[in-house]
Amino acid sequence: MSISLTTPALLFPAISLLLLAYTNRFLAIASLIRNLNVRQKEAPKPTTLGQIKSLKSRLKLIKNMQITGVFSFFLCVLSMFLLFQGHSTWGEYVFGVSIIALLISLAMSLQELVISTKALSLELSDMEHE
Repeated sequence: MSISLTTPALLFPAISLLLLAYTNRFLAIASLIRNLNVRQKEAPKPTTLGQIKSLKSRLKLIKNMQITGVFSFFLCVLSMFLLFQGHSTWGEYVFGVSIIALLISLAMSLQELVISTKALSLELSDMEHE
């Protein structure tokens, strides 16, 4: 199989939008952590420990999602450079690794979504008991 210079270029908009979405998730988590800190100081609740555990794991996942996404983007650009320089075989391999990194990033995103949903369920159960 042979790819052209435009093949990796097709991933540019997708990876850029994905990184933007990851950044928005990070900012939302940061806001939640700040709000939780204030609420816990004002009126401690037993469910807060579960929320803290969830937020810590989500924060770690988002960091890893961003790192893997940036790595995928870097490899995509490197692939384009290699293809531009006439190193088709290396460019194709690097592009393949870029796609694998993107898949890993998306899998972590899915895992973060599952944790996020569990955290919301915890919050809802806390509200039901009030």
